[in-house]
Amino acid sequence: MKLPLNYSAKSLFVRKTTTIVTIFGISLVSFVYAAVLMLSGGIKETLVQTGSPDNAIIIQRSSITETTSSLTRDHANILKSYPGIARNAEGRLIATPEVMVIVNLKKKDSDDMVNAPLRGTETNVFDLRQNVKLIEGRMFTPGTSEIVVGAAARRNYEQCKIGDKLFFGKREWNVVGVFDAGRTGFDSEVWGDTEQFMQAFRRPLYSSMTVKLTDQEAFENYQALADNDKRLRVDVKQEQQFYADQSENIAGFIRILGTVVTTIFSIGAIIGAMITMYAAVANRTREIGTLQALGFSRKSILLGFLIESSLLAMIGGLIGLLVASGLSQFSISTVNFDSFSEMEFRFSLTTETITNVLLFALFMGFSGGFLPAVRAARLKVVDALRSV
Repeated sequence: MKLPLNYSAKSLFVRKTTTIVTIFGISLVSFVYAAVLMLSGGIKETLVQTGSPDNAIIIQRSSITETTSSLTRDHANILKSYPGIARNAEGRLIATPEVMVIVNLKKKDSDDMVNAPLRGTETNVFDLRQNVKLIEGRMFTPGTSEIVVGAAARRNYEQCKIGDKLFFGKREWNVVGVFDAGRTGFDSEVWGDTEQFMQAFRRPLYSSMTVKLTDQEAFENYQALADNDKRLRVDVKQEQQFYADQSENIAGFIRILGTVVTTIFSIGAIIGAMITMYAAVANRTREIGTLQALGFSRKSILLGFLIESSLLAMIGGLIGLLVASGLSQFSISTVNFDSFSEMEFRFSLTTETITNVLLFALFMGFSGGFLPAVRAARLKVVDALRSV
């Protein structure tokens, strides 16, 4: 005979105090684990969405980021000459050499200085990155000390409203517009004219070149041409893959560190579940003996107690997830380990995170309930019925 499932479910509420304490412990651990996974997922999602699958980014060979890369003007002209580059409505090639610089800007509502990413680009950048839109003001005028700021940059840095002035590169820059990049990495950047940034920071070289290609076949041909051109020493990557690679270091570090911390916390939750289930066995000794006398097998009793501890863990896991889901409404800033610049992102709750958290909660429940379940299954009928 098998114990019915509702027997395990109803047994949870017999010892309300210990059950609530155990659920609280498991839900706390589940919340921490969910927050870590959401943090890691949010960073990865932000950076992956920064790139476009239609774009290719070209950087100096063996460079990891744009800030460590350099391309000459001759290199840029050669890269523009390859076939497969898309054109805009006016017939111009959608290919933009850019310069990437990191400067210190003051964080809003704080005395702290943060590393802010500056991107020197061209006015055709909206053809290249169609997910970026001006939401206030206007685009900078080429050849002037005008800049536009991302929506996240305006939220996080001082002096980033339209009409404000920022000082860097030994020059004063006028904020004339704000753009929205759909919560991607570009949202945390400040954009200005490439030539003006190169002059201000005394950089004779570009950092990278980004081109929009007509299709996947054009990308493969373009990549092959660049790889085989003896005049160049560059790497051609799909822009989306380039930013996905950048997310691995910081997201992986957060995931590993968070998992270690969560594992330490989980030991307490497992002990709590074990104490609860041992108490259940001690308080229901005669009940267990009666079940055996009625014909329920030891295996069935073992399974019944394991189901009870698993239900306990599932309730805690679901509560932890429910609380953690509220984090998706918040945006926070952190440092991108590859570029060492400030980046804003949101916590991201995905199906994978939900699955991992619930499985981890079940593991805690199973680990905490196994030994008490074995003890319950091993009780002898005579001894159980004699207990008071």
